[in-house]
Amino acid sequence: MKTILLTAAVLAALPVCAFADDGWSGAGELGFAASRGNAKSENLNAKLTFKKEDDEWKDNFYLTALRSKGEVTVATLDGNGGIANVKNYDTTANRYEAGASMGYKLDERSYIVGALRYENDDFSPFQYQAVASIGYGYTVLKNASDELSFEVGPGYKRYRPIDTVDLSVAPPVVTSYKSDGEVVGRGLVAYKHNFTETTSFIDTFLVEAGSNNTFIQNDAGLQVAINKSFALKVGYQVRNNSDVAPGIKKTDQLITTNLVYNFGG
Repeated sequence: MKTILLTAAVLAALPVCAFADDGWSGAGELGFAASRGNAKSENLNAKLTFKKEDDEWKDNFYLTALRSKGEVTVATLDGNGGIANVKNYDTTANRYEAGASMGYKLDERSYIVGALRYENDDFSPFQYQAVASIGYGYTVLKNASDELSFEVGPGYKRYRPIDTVDLSVAPPVVTSYKSDGEVVGRGLVAYKHNFTETTSFIDTFLVEAGSNNTFIQNDAGLQVAINKSFALKVGYQVRNNSDVAPGIKKTDQLITTNLVYNFGG
């Protein structure tokens, strides 16, 4: 699985690198950790972003992947019809996400933006979420030390809640949910502050608010450049769904330490 993810990231980066001379820039992030001995686990996360901005357009694209395995205790039925706790080495995270936004500038600060986002997550309250939106964006600040922009507008979301299993009864009861859709309001706040030429703080806040569910995600990261191409980044992500099935947690958190490679620009 690790080989597939790394190969996909490299292949996805090739066309971007080819367009670097045409104004495209981007970054690839990769983090991996493994433990053996008293505890056994493997964690891999990867992210690829690329963007282009000129006098007329402001475009952004990204791909992310999160995969981890570890020792988990699973409740199963034993031979006597009771519940037994069994320890397995199994997948504990498996998430893929892709997104894009294209902004047409009305003037130096304001723009019309269309955005798409799709995620598939085996361990979230939803098997998948797909959102298409259009809205208005405004760049509040853009100088040597700070960048701040806002986006807001309507959209439409398709999603499917995960199946749930009730082990308190015999035989276990599986509840399946169908895909559904709703109109949402999308909001995005993107902020970047450069402390020095080599150290920067980045924070992106996203909300997709609907009548059935509101999804909120905040990505914060501190990045320190090693040289012109490489940097180290510590990230903290919080994701929350307001309406989930019984027994499912609403909030997920992720802490990452990644090596970043910057290209183009």
